[in-house]
This record gives sequence, structure tokens and C-alpha cells, in this order.
Amino acid sequence: MKKVLVVDDESAIVTLLKYNLEQAGYQVDTAMDGKIAFEKGVTRKFDFILLDLMLPQMDGLEVTRRLRQEKVKTPIMILTAKGEEYDKVIGLELGADDYLTKPFSPREVLARIKAIGRRTEESKTDQRESKTLDTENEQFKFDNVLVDLTNYVVEKNNKKIKLTPKEFELLTYFIKRQHRVLSREKLLNGVWGYDYVGQTRMVDMHVSHLREKLEADPKRPKYIETVRGFGYRFEGENDKEF
Repeated sequence: MKKVLVVDDESAIVTLLKYNLEQAGYQVDTAMDGKIAFEKGVTRKFDFILLDLMLPQMDGLEVTRRLRQEKVKTPIMILTAKGEEYDKVIGLELGADDYLTKPFSPREVLARIKAIGRRTEESKTDQRESKTLDTENEQFKFDNVLVDLTNYVVEKNNKKIKLTPKEFELLTYFIKRQHRVLSREKLLNGVWGYDYVGQTRMVDMHVSHLREKLEADPKRPKYIETVRGFGYRFEGENDKEF
């Protein structure tokens, strides 16, 4: 039985979600503030976390950030009453997998959870099928850039570069599929999930940020090339002699 952690400071929403999730066959745990949510997320194993943004003790964005820092990979869906796109984008950049704006129907929550589950399983399959990177060497070096896929470290000219979690995921996705033309939709599905159709500009934004941090001349990229009409292609060659 899959386990879901429901986090919201409104008892009516917690009760509603708990009832409908249990009716659908999920085991449900709850928390009504961010501090307890973080502690449960770190110490217990869940298949999904439904997380409100506006919480006492610690807000949902901080909970998300700290869980990802602790290498907790449980899919997180942000629940928010806010309509501003800023909060949604920040949540996704911090490592959330989806968002849902209140008011919402329990049926939509269940559909989103199933979609995240499908995406997670297909992503695992996709990673197993990727043969581009030597599985015994989790470091990748191209020119003066070193990417340590195991320790989440990127260096340029022997100096560490700070990437956001999503920037690192995107770079890893490119590296494991070097020389392949990847559409924006493919990148969106592979890195962010299925529920962001129509938001391909998010990919462009992250590619732009990666170029600024990795390329000698971001306006004339050498590593992350634009393939007009199709998407992007990573052309960094792995220097296996470093």
C-alpha cells in the first residue's frame, strides 16, 4: 500500500484529502505545520507528499528545499491558494514535482498523484536504458568543466559552480543523452514531469542559466546547442583521461 503525507494547516482540507486518499487505497499520514512535515519527511518513507505552501513554523518552500538538501527524493506536490506564477516556479526549481492551486477537487489530486507515479517509473526506466555514460564512472569532464554526478558537484576551472537542483537535473539529463536532439517537451517531461504542457519557456530559462554558468560565451554556446525548430543538443565530449 502506497503511503502519502498530507501537510496543511487547515483541518478541513486535511480531513478531505485523508478520506479520499484512503478510499482510493492509500495509507495516509498528516502534519499541520512545516516543522513536523520536514521531520516526518526525513525520518519516514512516503511515496508522495502533498504540501501546502502557507504553513506555520516552516513554509512549504523551505520544507521542499530542506528535504531535497537531505537527498529525500519523494515526489512532492505543492498545494497553494496563491495564484502567482512566481511561487509555483520557485517550488519547482527547489525540487517539487507538481503544483495544484486551491480550490481543487479530490479527483484531480488523485489523477495528479497517478501521473507523477507514472512519470517516476518511466524516468527510472529511461535512466536504466541510457547507455551514454559509463555506469562505473559517475564523473563527466568536458574541456574545463567537471560534473560529479554522484556528489552533485560542478566545477569550472577547478572552482565550484553553484547550480539549483533543477539546473543540475537538467545538466545530468543532457550529459546522459549527449549528441541526441531533445525537444523542449522531452526535456520538460524528463526533468519536470508531465503536467507542465505549454510551459516550455521554463526549459529555455534553465538552459539560458546553464549556459551563463558553463559556457565561455553564452551567446555562442559550444556545449548546449540550439537545434532550431526541434530543441537542444548537448555536445560536450567526455574527457576520460582526466
